[in-house]
Amino acid sequence: MMHTRSEPAEREPDTSARPPLVRELLLVAGLFLVYKLGRQAANGHVEEAIRNARDVWGFERAAGLPGEAEVQAVLLHSHTLVEAANTYYAAVHFPATVAFLVWLYLRRPGHYVWARRILTAITGAALALHLIFPLAPPRLLHATGLVDTAQVYGPSVYANTPTTDSMANQFAAMPSLHFGWSLMVAVGLIVATRSRWRYLWLLHPALTLLVVVGTANHYWLDAIVVSALLALALAALRLPVTRVPEHPRWTAVVPVQRRTSPAYARSGGQR
Repeated sequence: MMHTRSEPAEREPDTSARPPLVRELLLVAGLFLVYKLGRQAANGHVEEAIRNARDVWGFERAAGLPGEAEVQAVLLHSHTLVEAANTYYAAVHFPATVAFLVWLYLRRPGHYVWARRILTAITGAALALHLIFPLAPPRLLHATGLVDTAQVYGPSVYANTPTTDSMANQFAAMPSLHFGWSLMVAVGLIVATRSRWRYLWLLHPALTLLVVVGTANHYWLDAIVVSALLALALAALRLPVTRVPEHPRWTAVVPVQRRTSPAYARSGGQR
């Protein structure tokens, strides 16, 4: 008896796992609004944020972490490079995350629900930390000697006067959601795809880390903390296992010559 390998065809998206679009739009918009309002509620703790920034800066130096100034020095070698970093910080973070969720919703609905839950978890944890531990970014701590690259070279997403910025809380650096979201985008795409090149998605969080540190918007510790939060969320909210109908890996094939032979017919096809 001969055997031939039978490979299952690529499965279409499981539409039964896709939640209603309107509900998801309202849910995501509501979560984003709650987060923005929560950050606004954390405003007004400038002195505490500066004090915490000194502690973080001192802890990093005591722990032997590399200086943020070393990354910024590379950017400052070129106006084009530093402007590109500022643009990346301002323009890539949110659209990339939205594009990631939209793609998952359309092509990997089960993965979408999982990823949305993970992003919600780490964003909620980040908001709690903003309230508990206000932190001035390194660009607002004179002791760092770092340049506020967005204000000097542009473009900037923040107001010139941080203490009166009504659009964003500039004293909520811990943890870095820029890095946390980008890392989840990479993890989500690696899990949801099968391309041999899928690990290249890790370039997104790697570049994001260099950008947020080099532009003096975050400390190394901000990225370390959000990575720990993401690890906890991934451990607690595992990707649901989808039951796939089994496909036979081996299919019996009777040669045509045997099926038409008299001996095969006399045996009743039991050979």
